[in-house]
Amino acid sequence: MDYYAGLDVSLRSCALCIVDEKGSVRLERELPCEIEAIAGALADFPNPVARVGFEAGTMSQHLYFGLRDRGFDVVCMEARQVNAALSAMRNKTDRNDARGIAQVLRTGWFSPVHMKSRESHGVRALLSTRRALLSKTIDLANEVRGLLKIFGIRLPSSVSHGRFDEVARGLVEMDEVLAHAMLPLLDARRALYDQFLELDRRVKRAASRDEVCLRMMTVPGVGPIAALTFKAAVDDPARFRKSRTVAAHFGLTPRRYQSGETDNPGRISKAGDRDVRSTLYAAANALLMRTMAGSRIKSWGMRLMRTKGRRRAVVAVARKLAVILHRLWIDGTQFRPTVEEAAT
Repeated sequence: MDYYAGLDVSLRSCALCIVDEKGSVRLERELPCEIEAIAGALADFPNPVARVGFEAGTMSQHLYFGLRDRGFDVVCMEARQVNAALSAMRNKTDRNDARGIAQVLRTGWFSPVHMKSRESHGVRALLSTRRALLSKTIDLANEVRGLLKIFGIRLPSSVSHGRFDEVARGLVEMDEVLAHAMLPLLDARRALYDQFLELDRRVKRAASRDEVCLRMMTVPGVGPIAALTFKAAVDDPARFRKSRTVAAHFGLTPRRYQSGETDNPGRISKAGDRDVRSTLYAAANALLMRTMAGSRIKSWGMRLMRTKGRRRAVVAVARKLAVILHRLWIDGTQFRPTVEEAAT
């Protein structure tokens, strides 16, 4: 008889439930959310556990590789499907959630989540810290603008990040009261911006040393940020059997509701990684609005813009970019426009 273990994971604790192949509960226990504690409880169970499962979350990476290294068959399940199954329960508790996860694991009505490599997570961490520092730099700049308005000082609407400190500091130092209150704020913003520049250099250096990213950057509109973000999110291109499914994986394909005589295609699903979706959207916008070189995808996007509008055209081009980037990765080729397209 096979046995299945479901884990309801939180930050510091974990609810464990083991069921047999008939769905009968054989063990329930509250454990610390530590690899040693969970592996010890599974090893102490009198029968071997066929599979261990939990829903995707912030602790998934740590638990997946930790339990797998200890010899367990581990699966991480898509959170939306697990939540849909658990929503049928009358009472939501950690114990009931662990029971539900074990039953979902037993029946097989779930989609496994691909666990990315440590290298991929390292790249994502680099991109996330870069984005966080840029966001905080912009927030402090806006705070400076708001405080100066109180004193009747209005900074120019368009000031580059690099020149902001020079422009604002000159105005602040003219008033002793402002200088006493706001120079530390400008110093903090400058320190954050310097660290952002360092991370930006690291991102560009990482992209320039990666063969896959260099091939992706041959596509118009795709720069180091887009190439690294896409590569880190996909991690293993072989997990997609068709390049067309990559766009759907990142939520760039329309939803569809079909029932009887009703068939209503809706907006894009916005499923999957939001950072990849926004990065591909920015790359598509740059391809249509900024690049001068002609290509088939740009010509197609411009025709679509005239008939469907700008936003729909950019989303469609972003969807096409996801397919192209994955195909370049699989084939080991570069993006090359035809002679006729390059001349137009």
